[in-house]
Amino acid sequence: MNFPVDLPPPFLQKAAALNIFPQDIEEQFVRGSGKGGQKMNKTSSTVTLRHLPTGTDVRCQKHREQSNNRISAYKLLILKIEDKVRGAQSQRAQKIFKLIKQKRKRSKRAQQKVLEAKKHRGEIKETRGTVRDF
Repeated sequence: MNFPVDLPPPFLQKAAALNIFPQDIEEQFVRGSGKGGQKMNKTSSTVTLRHLPTGTDVRCQKHREQSNNRISAYKLLILKIEDKVRGAQSQRAQKIFKLIKQKRKRSKRAQQKVLEAKKHRGEIKETRGTVRDF
């Protein structure tokens, strides 16, 4: 598969696994919006990609250069299609689930177990005697 941009090997592997072909992607360069002043108003550095089989659209204007936006847009498109196809099995969805799980408050039972373990450890430490010099 020869994409019009140089993608890192992990993204090329994902694209191959998901059957994403360069000829199925429609590419457009448009003028950006937001901050940037005259540079944004005069140059078409924003990249819009559409994957025709899935109808997935991606728009990227993270960088000032069109070439960098193009690479980022292709990466984002591959990740978005992976989320659509694999759902909860995709790497991005698993990372998000892991973060949510880490931030979630512990249940009463889990909290109780932690406190019991701490109390037990404290009791063990209390039984220790003082260190004597001979």
